[in-house]
Amino acid sequence: MSDALREKEVEALSEPEAANELVRLADEIAEHDRHYHQEDAPEISDGAYDLLRTRNAAIEARFPALKRADSPSERVGAAVSEKFEKVTHALAMLSLDNAFDDADVRDFAARVRRFLRIGEEEELAFMAEPKIDGLSLSLRYEDRKLVSAATRGDGTVGENVTANARTIDEIPERLPDEAPDIFEVRGEVYMTKAAFAELNERQAAAGKQTYVNPRNTAAGSLRQLDARITASRPLKFFAYAWGEVAGDLPADTQSGMLEALDRYGFTVNAMTKRLTNVEALVEHYRFIEEERAGLEYDIDGVVYKVDDLALQRRLGFVARSPRWAIAHKFPAEKALTVLKAIEIQVGRTGALTPVARLEPVTVGGVVVENASLHNAEEIERLGVKIGDTVRIQRAGDVIPQILGVEKSPDDAVPFAFPDTCPCHLKTAVVREETAGGAESVVRRCTGEFACPFQRKEHLKLFVSRRAFDIEGLGERQIEAFYEDPDLPIDTPADIFKLAGRDRENSLRKLKNRDGYGETSATKLFEAIEARRTIPLERVIYALGIRHVGERTATTLARSYATWEAFHEAALAIAAGDEEAAGEMDALDDVGQSVIQAVRRFFAEEHNRAMVDDLVAQLTIEPAKQTSSSSAVAGKTVVFTGSLEMMTRDEAKAMAERYGAKVAGSVSKKTDIVVAGPGAGSKLAKAKEFGVTTIDEQGWFDLIGE
Repeated sequence: MSDALREKEVEALSEPEAANELVRLADEIAEHDRHYHQEDAPEISDGAYDLLRTRNAAIEARFPALKRADSPSERVGAAVSEKFEKVTHALAMLSLDNAFDDADVRDFAARVRRFLRIGEEEELAFMAEPKIDGLSLSLRYEDRKLVSAATRGDGTVGENVTANARTIDEIPERLPDEAPDIFEVRGEVYMTKAAFAELNERQAAAGKQTYVNPRNTAAGSLRQLDARITASRPLKFFAYAWGEVAGDLPADTQSGMLEALDRYGFTVNAMTKRLTNVEALVEHYRFIEEERAGLEYDIDGVVYKVDDLALQRRLGFVARSPRWAIAHKFPAEKALTVLKAIEIQVGRTGALTPVARLEPVTVGGVVVENASLHNAEEIERLGVKIGDTVRIQRAGDVIPQILGVEKSPDDAVPFAFPDTCPCHLKTAVVREETAGGAESVVRRCTGEFACPFQRKEHLKLFVSRRAFDIEGLGERQIEAFYEDPDLPIDTPADIFKLAGRDRENSLRKLKNRDGYGETSATKLFEAIEARRTIPLERVIYALGIRHVGERTATTLARSYATWEAFHEAALAIAAGDEEAAGEMDALDDVGQSVIQAVRRFFAEEHNRAMVDDLVAQLTIEPAKQTSSSSAVAGKTVVFTGSLEMMTRDEAKAMAERYGAKVAGSVSKKTDIVVAGPGAGSKLAKAKEFGVTTIDEQGWFDLIGE
């Protein structure tokens, strides 16, 4: 891929270019999930990780039909390490969208004003604070005593590091009497540059391994199983946010909350400022950027937050990020290295991805050895050959992007993209048509579940955190069971048959194998048994239907409510029932790409057999509504016409907050149509079907707001 395409604004991407970018982004994000959360060896910072997700989400917003089933936009972080107890956050710890230049910051402020309908002449205050390059931590205080500390994890469940957090001097054990009875304080654990240098000197003097950078060292120090090791490391903590709070907040602004945190004994960053216009935000960013090298801690950008908490609540959240905050990132770093080899990897959806193996090189304090080349077109555009010296970039500390060829020796070898899958079946590789009719840049193996690479990846998705989340059965265990001749896991249903097969296996029981004992084998079987009862949205997501990510799975689950209803609709769509397809198409966040994927999936006999075999093992719980007590809970609502009292985005967010399902078109299953001035065909259709129709004031009266 050329430099121009990588730097191209999302709005300027063609559909084939967008598809190419989504492949690259999904591959890189998945790789970082493995490094950070499973191998405990991160290659990038949290901010850099967010940078990749931001571009991915922007492309998906512009090209929803291209959204991948394994979309990173449906995830926050990844599963916690099995070394720690799990802590479920009372309020999710989400991450931030990113801005990469001044224009992005201006766009962010403009979006906020549009959402809230605040004119340019009205003051809108923001807080600007340095983005600390450390590890996010949530501290829970009950009756003003510290009772637990947890890492962010996947945003919903984190790691219990309470004993380790107690060793950090800047984390109070008790809060003053004025603090709320329950108060979750959130912030960043970090290590100063000087402390990091001293630690490495001690390590070297003792003949021990030295560390790569302060951020990774701080993260590793906090996540030690022995709190005495953490206590020996000079960790610090900046407080900047909060989670669950009992009763009223101590203040009604972000700035006031920081003042309260300071009174309670926490350290708040002194470079945080309240500013009232975009140009002041950019100016403060420049100031912090200039001061960056002289700071005693590492930062990777500046965070802007709407100051008024009432406005924050109105703005709410989208996907995995708040609408009221954004992180303005610092620029990229570049280096040269040699491209040693190109290998093909096959993903869960059959996509063939070439991976560049690089001569190890240090960029920004991190050793990097590989990068995705995404597809044959990118290899051709770059003109890279095996043996070339290539320019690489770590934009915001991300895994390297190959920008181009610096020099090419005479013996450099061109790479021939395979026309068959590297699996033993040697299945043909094809290019599908995109939604716009163009030929996709993605080449896919046509073997689907017959292809061992794809089947294995489907199983990994099935046991992943956002799917069945079976304790003790992750990617590593799937790899082992998949190849096992005595206790094979070839389909999802095999997981739930594992204990029975183990009882029948008199020769090689699980408890007698390497890595297992009687206790660990029993725990695994118990963990599997516990997942026989499972929420509907997790089942839909776990099936691995293309274009059905976590958010879409939740939409489908809430809309159909039960497995039987969803399954009946899916089979009807597969059989060509256009009315069933139309009802699914009417759901918000569901388009033709999802419907076609559902149709293809359930039209395949082996898929239907796999699903039937699985469902026979399960008790599938009906979907839960967001709010079961409101007047609109569980109802399908359509907004049409020119809304005057709220923006369309705000209306949708409000309806979902009260447990309603928002649809984009009117059908016989629509319960309420909220019509503003200028409502046309949707209003006429509502009257035709006898659907209840109200205006905006009627909507507010109905929900009691």
